[in-house]
Amino acid sequence: MLVLEQADGIGTETSSRNSEVIHAGIYYPTGSLMARTCVAGRRALYPYCIERGIPFSNCGKLIVATDPDEHARLADIRRRAAANGVEGMRLLTRTEAVALEPNLHCVSALLSPATGIIDSHAFMLALLADAEAAGCVLVLRSKVTGGRVARGGIDVTVGGADPVNLHCRLLVNAAGLQAPALAARIVGLPAGHVPKAYYAKGSYFILAGRSPFSRLIYPVPVPGGLGTHLTIDLGGQARFGPDVEWVDRIDYTVNPARADKVYDAVRRYWPDLKDGALQPGYAGIRPKIVPPEVGVQDFLVQGPPTHGVPGLVNLFGIESPGLTASLALADHVVAAAATE
Repeated sequence: MLVLEQADGIGTETSSRNSEVIHAGIYYPTGSLMARTCVAGRRALYPYCIERGIPFSNCGKLIVATDPDEHARLADIRRRAAANGVEGMRLLTRTEAVALEPNLHCVSALLSPATGIIDSHAFMLALLADAEAAGCVLVLRSKVTGGRVARGGIDVTVGGADPVNLHCRLLVNAAGLQAPALAARIVGLPAGHVPKAYYAKGSYFILAGRSPFSRLIYPVPVPGGLGTHLTIDLGGQARFGPDVEWVDRIDYTVNPARADKVYDAVRRYWPDLKDGALQPGYAGIRPKIVPPEVGVQDFLVQGPPTHGVPGLVNLFGIESPGLTASLALADHVVAAAATE
């Protein structure tokens, strides 16, 4: 078994450019693959962290309403969370929310005790260790430049310093942002099964000084994402983001001017945020397979019953909560590969 990685290391794009949140499974359409794998993945992830010694914190989060219209939407969010199997969601009054987080401004809030944070890099290293223990070999700087459906699997061409041709009985395309482009390079895969790629960039800004909150703080969701929220890393550093910026190419540069809108968004639930307190942090790009006017998408895992190509499984649109869902998605890929 081989893991072919075009970069110099694992997890250098989407997997390391996110909020490192363990999502509860609250927002996603009930019955969707995203909802099912998020909840199952989260339930598997906490024990996995304990077993492997991966740093994490089950800190919880508040989804905050800052006006009556948003308050009305909290009930719908809570109902969807319950339908998805999320445990422990509780609607809080303003007084109850402020008792938990004194710096918070809101009219009401939803408490999600199942939400947490994780050291994503330690998690990826643990997954790599598991793969290597099972006989897998990681091959870096090895971009798959093409492929062809062949008898008994897929023939792939791997570039790099020493290009080679490989025959795969099973090819799992988990290339993230590059997954649609990689699928399009496989001769014999019907083009109608390759979605168009769209990029939704999100920039993060780091708070100078101590975090004013001990839990994650999320606004009511916005189209294309979950709004400009506050997350905390395991070292206690607070960061705000991501915002949503639809772009045509992969570019991780953070534009400092975007902080203006971040200040406006954050001050709705933390009015005491001072001018100059935010510094550009980092950016990530969500691998979308729907255009901006659609916004909401589901994970798409295609196996042979879908596209008719034996020995090929494609993963498209694995954006947030992909990190949380990853262990459950792995089980789903195994099932998809087995149903040829």
